[in-house]
Amino acid sequence: MNKAPAKKESIYIDVAVPVPARKTFYYRLDGNLAESAAIGSRVLVPFGKQILTGYIIEIIGKTLPDKSLEPEKIRDVIDLLDIEPLISHEILELTHWAADYYAASWGEMIKAALPAGINANVEKVITLTEKGHAEYHHAKRGLTAKILDLLISGKTISQQDLEKQFSVSSLRRTLSKLVNEGLIEITTIQKRPLAAPKLRKAVRLLRDKSDEKLTPQQEKVLSEIKSSGGEMYFSELLDRTSTGASPVHSLVRRGLLEIFVCEQLRDPLRGDQIIGQQRLTLSEDQEKIFRRICESSSGKEFQTFLLHGVTGSGKTEIYIRAMEAMLKQGRSSLLLVPEISLTPIFSRRLRGIFGQHVAILHSNLSTGERFDEWRRIRAGDAKIVIGTRSAIFAPLERPGLIIVDEEHDASYRQSEAPHYNARDLAVVRAKSANAITVLGSATPSLESFHNARIEKYTYLQLTQRIEGRPMAKAELIDMREVFRRFGKDPVLSPSLISAIEETHKRGEQTIILLNRRGYSSFVLCRTCGEMIKCINCDITLTFHKAARRLSCHYCGYHRDVPKNCPQCSSEYLYFIGEGTERVEELIAAKFPNLRIARVDRDSVRRKGELDRILLAFGRGEFDLLVGTQMLAKGHDFHSVTLVGVISVDIGLGLPDFRAAERTFQLLTQVAGRAGRGNLPGRVLIQTYYPEHYALQAAVNQDYEQFYRKEIRFREQMGYPPFAHLISIIISHKNAEKADRTAKILRNALDRANPEKLCRVLGPAPAALSLLKGLYRRQILLKSNNRKHLRSLMDQALEIAETLGCEKRFLEIEIDPVDLL
Repeated sequence: MNKAPAKKESIYIDVAVPVPARKTFYYRLDGNLAESAAIGSRVLVPFGKQILTGYIIEIIGKTLPDKSLEPEKIRDVIDLLDIEPLISHEILELTHWAADYYAASWGEMIKAALPAGINANVEKVITLTEKGHAEYHHAKRGLTAKILDLLISGKTISQQDLEKQFSVSSLRRTLSKLVNEGLIEITTIQKRPLAAPKLRKAVRLLRDKSDEKLTPQQEKVLSEIKSSGGEMYFSELLDRTSTGASPVHSLVRRGLLEIFVCEQLRDPLRGDQIIGQQRLTLSEDQEKIFRRICESSSGKEFQTFLLHGVTGSGKTEIYIRAMEAMLKQGRSSLLLVPEISLTPIFSRRLRGIFGQHVAILHSNLSTGERFDEWRRIRAGDAKIVIGTRSAIFAPLERPGLIIVDEEHDASYRQSEAPHYNARDLAVVRAKSANAITVLGSATPSLESFHNARIEKYTYLQLTQRIEGRPMAKAELIDMREVFRRFGKDPVLSPSLISAIEETHKRGEQTIILLNRRGYSSFVLCRTCGEMIKCINCDITLTFHKAARRLSCHYCGYHRDVPKNCPQCSSEYLYFIGEGTERVEELIAAKFPNLRIARVDRDSVRRKGELDRILLAFGRGEFDLLVGTQMLAKGHDFHSVTLVGVISVDIGLGLPDFRAAERTFQLLTQVAGRAGRGNLPGRVLIQTYYPEHYALQAAVNQDYEQFYRKEIRFREQMGYPPFAHLISIIISHKNAEKADRTAKILRNALDRANPEKLCRVLGPAPAALSLLKGLYRRQILLKSNNRKHLRSLMDQALEIAETLGCEKRFLEIEIDPVDLL
């Protein structure tokens, strides 16, 4: 008689769960699953009333490390989702560092590092029990009867589907009552993840000759498969041969063909025109910098370079040469760009040089495309990755080079939890991999430039455009003078209108920048002065003419345009402040023969629309491009000779210490789009504040001039790089509770800071005091010692918790890039 196999003993594991808690959780793993468990694998776990995908960060063993923990209170893992670890040791270490540094949840940071849709989904399903069947006819009218009516057929219904039909609160009460009475059963099932391999039916040639006579259609099928290399997708075979499935199945029965299922990788560039290898000869300065990077990389030692090159100086060509050098060493490269708008032309150029070694990662890809690209990187099939912020977590094998293009850009900061800065993580990741970091920009952030000055980074500089091309000539148009001369505030000054006309006559292209989308900034009642505001946020609604509605650009709330003032019923509503939509309309009315396109978040919502517009503009199919800051960086259009900037003063007026820096960077960057070919460029900047040092430095294309002014201001006021900051936003739907929580936290900060080693400012209403229905208060911590600052925050949070402060109402940002 055979003995039953001995039951394997369960083990304990430590799991990072994607919830806003800065700790991990112990779970018990069934002994049969324990052999397959590994650090970096995903597990399905219960958490409160939810079921979530967590990540194994430690395998503990059969004994809990903390003897005070009661084993019976440790919950069981529902399922082990990976036989092999999904997350590499390197990415686990990087996410752990990021979570610790940015005071974030490790589980949320790991989730952010993985492609969307990869985690398992679960749903609750409801079935009728035997007792429910027996008592069905006794059910009274009402919600109970309606639920039982839906279930009596024997079908399983998801709770989510029921919640679409009935009031959620009353439905949940009724379901709980029916479960207690034993009439229904609610179970949790695992759904297929949103991201999964794409499978297609295909046909394979086994042999191409038959003793039997073949029909003409069968001959045609065999001939087509042979000419295609012996394998084809089933549907493509039918399309090309214009036949039905019958001839194919007949050949399968005869043993000439085989039908099978295979995976089709979803390529984001499939069917797109790939830009050929337009290689340039490096200038003497470019060559020196390239050799300097290669010398460091060959030693396989960590180093960070700040590549400060004027716009059009050929930084991109240096990036590409450095990537080639890495490939020869058998190492991979990562190129981060701040905006999705920079990927269309760049990715096609890289694909033209490096072929299938190139993978793309950004949020505009479909879930399937992103999943397939991520798997190609993880498998080592793609050794060069181009992507936006989250690509810093790409699972590259042996990374040797990490490039952060336009390193100054605020887009590298993740604005929602978990917060992180991809530029700074690039330096951290390169250090752990003994790799090289190249931070490239024509307008480096003050922090990076300061790091180069104190020799924390190695400074590399390109002062000339390639082929000695001159910088575009920039001019400030004083709109105060325009008003004095014409008695009105035109959106487009006469000088700019004249320049657009002259540029078009020469057959050249124009870019117009206005960093504000929509048609009008707000709607004002001329009778009572009321402005129409968002019901959820402390800002005015923007008018979008094409959609005929008012929209909030923060929470997404929108409403129809009223005919009368909601406050006083007056019909005298005034649309104030221009956006890109209105500027496009004005230029089209002024120049009916101009081919115009617009690039902003509203105009490029559809997948592929941004690529289409930018590539078409590059081919000369549009004469003029109107857009927001999406147009300001990195683009290389050789026929653009005029750049116009409207309402530049918007950025200068923001209540943020980086307002001048961002304005200078934006102007310098957009000015760099003009004159990149063989034709000279011109830049016209409309302003009501031409004396401002940021505008003067931008017109002169003089970074040093701006840096000298700005760095003095930062030092005097105690802002980065001379101090470290932590911003704490307290948010609550009740204003009084927000104030109370803020006072408790301030009290805790004062108690934790008796020697005043750090400066505490606030609480005060945040710049956006009402956002998405939440009242917001802000406390700012400042210190020139990072350790003191972090110690203060951690101690204060512990004290605040004992005083009744709930952490879920706090949003903590370490090294915030803005204070809005």
